[in-house]
Amino acid sequence: MNNHAVEVINLTKKFGDFTAVDGISFTIRRGEIFGFLGPNGAGKTTTIRMLLGLLRPTSGTARVLGFDVARQPEEVRKRIGYMSQRFSLYNDLTVSENLDFYGRTYGVRGQRLRERKQFVIEMAGLKGRERELTRNLSGGWKQRLALGAAILHEPEMLFLDEPTAGVDPISRRAFWDLLYTLAERGTTILVTTHYMDEAEHCETLAFIHGGRIIAQGAPAAIKLDRMRGQVLEIDCDRPDLAIGVLRQMGDFDEVALYGALVHVVAPDIHDLKPCIARALTEAGVQVNTMDVIMPSLEDVFISSVRNNAK
Repeated sequence: MNNHAVEVINLTKKFGDFTAVDGISFTIRRGEIFGFLGPNGAGKTTTIRMLLGLLRPTSGTARVLGFDVARQPEEVRKRIGYMSQRFSLYNDLTVSENLDFYGRTYGVRGQRLRERKQFVIEMAGLKGRERELTRNLSGGWKQRLALGAAILHEPEMLFLDEPTAGVDPISRRAFWDLLYTLAERGTTILVTTHYMDEAEHCETLAFIHGGRIIAQGAPAAIKLDRMRGQVLEIDCDRPDLAIGVLRQMGDFDEVALYGALVHVVAPDIHDLKPCIARALTEAGVQVNTMDVIMPSLEDVFISSVRNNAK
């Protein structure tokens, strides 16, 4: 059996003169968690809609679980689960009624539906909430219910489009624990996200920007291969002023704000620390700490975008 759950070759989607997805190629191994990382409008959702058979590609080919998405979309849809960031739940139904509805939609009935509902309720921690109206659930509980509805029919592969958008950090972590459990049981998962900490949890990542894949591989490998330069992290009392001063110096590949910290990227950043400290001090910026650190995925993503633009 082919070890690839997804095979994409030169996939392109145009809407008139606008190219939403521009000749992308990638593969996803069976049983892995594959992450699509990129900002809104990068082409993530359009790609997923093509892989689901909901949008016909302009050109290129894509196979999901061995089936051509353009010619055999019904075969693909029978074997996959899909969860969007809107959760697609019926708020006026209870937890149990939502699961009944989606089970029947997927053709799951009778004893099998009862067994699958029990599995989903226990896996998602919804025991005791079966009769609660969905509208009364918090975002985190709705998220778990939506995931449960998407796996009632035991799909071979899950497509999750920004599934944690707008959900609190604790619920996001609990959700990822559920994804690990599903992957360990053999489910292949494609998840899109713009959260860098979530992207670290994926076995394989693809950076997508402007409809193109600009880097892909394991998170650690991408950091090694794609990051040009070292990262200096500066903790200071006036980061907004510090950024202006450093950008005026013009000696760096990148100067950016990360929360309350400033990241400066350059090939030999360690050697530049004395002049950076002097410039900031002269500008009236008090530096608390200044350390060379391992690059974050956000550093690498920004570096990849910049290098791809050259």
